[in-house]
Amino acid sequence: MREDLGVVELTQAMIRSRCVNDGSAGSGQERRNVDLLSSELEGSGADFEVYEPLAGRASLVARIEGTDPRAPSLCWLGHTDVVPANPDTWSRDPFGGELVDGEVWGRGAVDMLNITASMTVAFSRLVRSGFRPKGTLVLAAVADEEALGAHGAGWLTKHETDAVRCDYLVTESGGIPLETPGGRRLPVMVGEKGSCWCRLRIHGEAGHASQPLRSDNALVTAAAVVGRLAAFRPAAQIHDAWRQFIGAMGWPDEVERRLLDPSEIEELIDAMDDVGMARQAHACTHITMAPTIMSGGTKINVIPDTVDLEVDIRTLPGQDEEAVRALVAEAIGPHLLPKVEVMLMADDPATSSPAGTPLWNEIGKVANAFHPGAALVPFFSVGATDARYFRPLGTIAYGFAMFSERLSFGQFSAMFHGDDERVDVESLQMSASMFEDLARGFLA
Repeated sequence: MREDLGVVELTQAMIRSRCVNDGSAGSGQERRNVDLLSSELEGSGADFEVYEPLAGRASLVARIEGTDPRAPSLCWLGHTDVVPANPDTWSRDPFGGELVDGEVWGRGAVDMLNITASMTVAFSRLVRSGFRPKGTLVLAAVADEEALGAHGAGWLTKHETDAVRCDYLVTESGGIPLETPGGRRLPVMVGEKGSCWCRLRIHGEAGHASQPLRSDNALVTAAAVVGRLAAFRPAAQIHDAWRQFIGAMGWPDEVERRLLDPSEIEELIDAMDDVGMARQAHACTHITMAPTIMSGGTKINVIPDTVDLEVDIRTLPGQDEEAVRALVAEAIGPHLLPKVEVMLMADDPATSSPAGTPLWNEIGKVANAFHPGAALVPFFSVGATDARYFRPLGTIAYGFAMFSERLSFGQFSAMFHGDDERVDVESLQMSASMFEDLARGFLA
């Protein structure tokens, strides 16, 4: 029986698979990474199944059955797809998977091929060791997370529920050390913002481009809409998950007070030197609206009568479709709104799980071996994860892995969907060891 690839080599191989998900049904082709993981698990003798609802859009589910049906089950949930990358803005090939100065470079190195590889290697090691837990351990490496999971976790929880049903779940990302006046803290993602993706269809009137005077150019109107969205400043909202995080950080009373005051937090965020931290703090306390894709026009000499603008909207707890539509209308303004048709493409509400559970306690115990004296703090993810499919089933879901001190929280956060994404070898090795220790401590 061959030895496993090792978490560094597996992460590199997954990056090189180029499972790029641009949101279209035929993209992703996660079968390539599933084949890599299948080869890894076949070598260990693990029991697994591959599900492929669309050609190439494959997900893998592996299991180590527990010996006690009353014992809690645990799922490690990782995704195998990545977002597109522009090689012209990277320092290195985004799909080269290069190992440079102790870091693996490439798209997916932090989101989240690193964690999926760590989970797989830990699972393989457990199988090879003959691990026989009381509670069942499930490894799910799924497709399509980067386009809201319809062909991955969404499909599995709907069509193969029993294969992935679990009491507890760990997915991305968490575990990045934060240094505070009260000591080192390790954030655990206990919840996440909702996703309310919109298409704004801007209407105008077609005409000859040689006569633009007083024309109703939909593209010009769309540009004004983009400007309004970019300038919109919705009020801060202080929700329970943010309060719990701030309360656990050990910051001075005056800083804590200002971070919990919606009338003062804006000024504090604007003064932050760490851009990554500022973005996180802002997104954790505000609904966000980011225009990302614009398309329209038919010919260079034709004034366009229709332009589509796609907007990534992330909602806070308690914000529903009605609230989103009202805020979009407020952002666009009454002068432009009659020309804009608002179409919702996705509407997933914010979800969360409680801290202080048996899994929370075990994570804290295991993490202490890697960061002695560090305390866990609940954190709210500003991006969507596949955990939102499991929480409605009654699953307690957290985001956590294990990271070294090499990159700051702000640096780490800025690399999600950004340029020059990379992860250090020590963090990869720490995560693989942490997942193995977590299974042995929680399920044995």
